[in-house]
Amino acid sequence: DLAEEFGAALMVDDAHAIGVIGEGGKGSASHFGVSDRVHLTTGTFSKSFASLGGFCLGSHDVIGYIRHSSNTHIYSASMPPANVATVLACLDILEAEPERVNRLWTISDYMRDGFRNLGFNVWNSQTPIIPVVAGDMQTCFLMWRDLLEEGVFVNAVVPPAVPPGQSLLRTSYMATHTNEDLDYILDAFARVGKIHGILQNNGSPG
Repeated sequence: DLAEEFGAALMVDDAHAIGVIGEGGKGSASHFGVSDRVHLTTGTFSKSFASLGGFCLGSHDVIGYIRHSSNTHIYSASMPPANVATVLACLDILEAEPERVNRLWTISDYMRDGFRNLGFNVWNSQTPIIPVVAGDMQTCFLMWRDLLEEGVFVNAVVPPAVPPGQSLLRTSYMATHTNEDLDYILDAFARVGKIHGILQNNGSPG
């Protein structure tokens, strides 16, 4: 609404949304029903498309201008053919198998509920990237180590990327995770969370 009120163009960085939310994984604008109000959409192929490179979608005139005026584009190398083929295959799968996106959201809801039922703080997460708050940095890194030894890989995120005292373990999910995988992850978090006193204090070590 603000962009239209002031005659501005709207660009959406959809790096975490393409292939994840919206109809058939079409992204944020599709999810919120405003595709016709977004002028530029940018994103990456390094997340849900498991490749490299990125994209920028817009009108023919704007994309033409970017191609001939953007230094970052002009001095960038082309994507390797194998990576282009990977992206095209991912797009084919998204179009032919929309149930994968639905499965991803079923998994996300299951894991959010599972973490909360155990007593973990997952903030107000609404996507398949679910944060689990550990508290201070030392506890966060110790939990990361213990989870790795349990066979669960997560990303440790510490200040300044998050507020002080809110260091967290970022968990990410795929449509191919099985129910057994999910229960194993929850069980591992339960064991490690109890060791470090997280479960009783909702994200702050005791």
